[in-house]
Amino acid sequence: MKKSLLFLGAVVSLALTGCSREIKINPDKEKYLVGIAQYGPHPALDAATNGFKTKLKSLLKKAGRKVEYKVTNAAGEVPNCATIVNSLVSKDVDLIMANATPCVSAAYTATSTIPILGTSVTEYGVALDVELKDGATGTNVSGTSDLAPLKTQVDIMTSLLPAAKKFGILYCSEEANSKYQVQEVKKYLNKKGLKATEYAISGTDTLNAICNSAKSKEDAIYIPTDNFCATNSKAIASAFGGTKPIFAGEEGICKACGFATLTIDYYRLGEITGEMAYNVLLGKKDIRKYAIQYDPNPVKKYVKSRCTALGIEIPEGQGYEEIIVE
Repeated sequence: MKKSLLFLGAVVSLALTGCSREIKINPDKEKYLVGIAQYGPHPALDAATNGFKTKLKSLLKKAGRKVEYKVTNAAGEVPNCATIVNSLVSKDVDLIMANATPCVSAAYTATSTIPILGTSVTEYGVALDVELKDGATGTNVSGTSDLAPLKTQVDIMTSLLPAAKKFGILYCSEEANSKYQVQEVKKYLNKKGLKATEYAISGTDTLNAICNSAKSKEDAIYIPTDNFCATNSKAIASAFGGTKPIFAGEEGICKACGFATLTIDYYRLGEITGEMAYNVLLGKKDIRKYAIQYDPNPVKKYVKSRCTALGIEIPEGQGYEEIIVE
């Protein structure tokens, strides 16, 4: 039995060898060491990590295997991402789960041989500066995207705010995936004959000034799935003071400062990533050809108290779920 397993491992190793890099996997191991690099403490990212850990552990247990997690957190600071990822590489982990774009980018820079699965990432082609083929990166990176359809988001936002003509888009200038979303949302708003203006925040020191500028000029605000805005969503809420309707790209930001969102389930996204990790670790999938996965069922949600305060009516019978805000 052991000889056949060793042969299988050799076959899989050869199958994952490219022209210039070799993806290191060992489908024979009884216990795997998986490194988790999370960008910062936030409910959405926490949910994705928890879903990942629970699902992978369960699948490996059914296969008679075990897993140990080495969890690191960059505390919402981009420079820390390289530090925590390099620490995982030095420990020779079997796989890195990189939670959020800055961690995926740092992991991709740190290693070309350890398989990397991202989650809570919007667009992998933008994050890694690669061209996707059949939905895969062709590198040692794959994972799950937290992008809910942007055209649908714009359709929902504008239907709930029929009188709004000027939309401000608030995002962090340092996040490539946010810039991608901004351009797409601007395109869809412009096609509707609506004005869209970018408000790029470079750091916490510019947050209040940027928000105040948007508050004075715009009818409504859109915030994409932006890590900086997610981490600082309460400060954004304070800066706007409930005076403007804010449509968010995900539930966590919406709960802190928004009135409505089209959001994915981050725990489920983590579970999907866990399933992918299981397939990669056991040699069932070549990560270079493993297509990026999505949550197939985004959900429309709203905060009742803020809608009431802003005079926004949520239509009945259209599948909206209420976000409970304490």
